[in-house]
Amino acid sequence: MTNRTGTDDALGIEIESRREQIVELCAALVAAHSVTPPGDTTAPARVTRDALVELGIDARFEARDPRKPSVVAEIDSGRSGPHLILNCHLDTMPAGDESQWTVTPWELTRKDGRLYGLGMGNMKGSVAAMVHALDLLRLRKDEWTGRITLLAVSDEVAFGDDGAGYLLEAFPDFVGDALLCGEGAGFKRLAIGEKGLLWLRLETTGPVGHSSKARRGATATSSLVAALARIDELGGEPSALPAGLTGIPVAEDDFGFRLTANIGTITGGSFIGQSATEASAEIDFRVPPGMTIADLEDRVRSLVSDLPSVTVTRIKGWDANWTDLDDPMLASWQRVHRAISGRDAELCVRQPASDGSRWRTRGVPALCFGPQPYNSADIDDFAEEDETLRCVALFTGTALDYLRTGAVAQ
Repeated sequence: MTNRTGTDDALGIEIESRREQIVELCAALVAAHSVTPPGDTTAPARVTRDALVELGIDARFEARDPRKPSVVAEIDSGRSGPHLILNCHLDTMPAGDESQWTVTPWELTRKDGRLYGLGMGNMKGSVAAMVHALDLLRLRKDEWTGRITLLAVSDEVAFGDDGAGYLLEAFPDFVGDALLCGEGAGFKRLAIGEKGLLWLRLETTGPVGHSSKARRGATATSSLVAALARIDELGGEPSALPAGLTGIPVAEDDFGFRLTANIGTITGGSFIGQSATEASAEIDFRVPPGMTIADLEDRVRSLVSDLPSVTVTRIKGWDANWTDLDDPMLASWQRVHRAISGRDAELCVRQPASDGSRWRTRGVPALCFGPQPYNSADIDDFAEEDETLRCVALFTGTALDYLRTGAVAQ
């Protein structure tokens, strides 16, 4: 039997024998609507649970909001060892303008080695891959120690609290010792961290009056524009690598290690012929490792301190997080990746957030990888079929390597 996962062992042959079964699960997941908003995951949760049960794995729903169930499945080797968490999400982003799609968003289209359908790249392909990886690990319990828990969660797209956030709050054991997240970083790279986020609101006030009396820099809107021009200059600034990432290759155009500043909203004034008395803007900073949101907020406040009536308020934020280059699970991933692909995985820092950050901020190493070839949330969303099967091999192989006897000091 031809084995296109890149391996030539029994595991690769077994994965290849499941190709049609994996594709069928992808099709069922794509057909199970779960767009955020509103984020209702009852349909894909049912598909995922049923697939696990059919494979012989006990699975259950857990939910704070009954419209947003997550699926939990646990297997135990019966021997003491680390607790590995497999994490994926069931909700998707909207399809956008469906008239621009060349295939039906809600139905899997298998064409030219690609699996098209809404959510395939983010991240129903990973859900299918992790379901089958868990089953392969169940069948190989004599090859590893410890426990493995699969969390197929809701409420990730909006980074809400009803999915992984709820599970970690309600079931502290799900923190585990290490996390493999099926979130693709794009371009087949392995994400070992992700940027932080800082959302700020700027507000200005100014005197009321006829527009003919407006003076340079004196109106609420002109003061706001001056502040935003200064903030925009911060975009693209590189960070100094923290100690845990020293030595990671950084390309000149890799914005995982550069600050971005997006002016997301601007409001001000009520009539063109009158000076604006109030104006506001909201800025989304994505903050790379090596910078902190506290320092960045201080810099913004200093930048605008000489402008009249500008106030700065933090909406929310968290620092960048990463897994160090010497982490044992990263070493396991690279060993398996070399066996399958003949080279180390290219490392990166994700620019959007993922649930992986919830574990890293709790001190748990987390890696993110999935069958996302380019970017998520695009027209004609797809995952490559062979890459989806390769993810099964990578997830299974890394778990086996990491959880083998003596892999992690207890």
